[in-house]
Amino acid sequence: MIIVASLKAKSGKEEEMGKVLREMVGKVEKEEGTLTYTLHRSQKDPTQFLLYERYKDKDALDLHSSTSYFKEMLNVMGPLLDGAPGIKMYDEIARLKK
Repeated sequence: MIIVASLKAKSGKEEEMGKVLREMVGKVEKEEGTLTYTLHRSQKDPTQFLLYERYKDKDALDLHSSTSYFKEMLNVMGPLLDGAPGIKMYDEIARLKK
């Protein structure tokens, strides 16, 4: 199960947003069913962030979404966001294995 989340920070809040998201990556690392949780930032627009998330299954995604630190991140991030996050869900059908 793949989640691609695109987030736009309000102008002037880019660094604060980046800090919140980087901290989240460290917390998610302990989740057994979270296989990949990668944060990206646009090269052209520093207000644009992208999270690529890969979960073992729906239960792992549900566990991630129910953690106290995920809920806290949503609360902290709310005032930093310029609009609603774009969330898309995918099923993995093939990938490079190195």
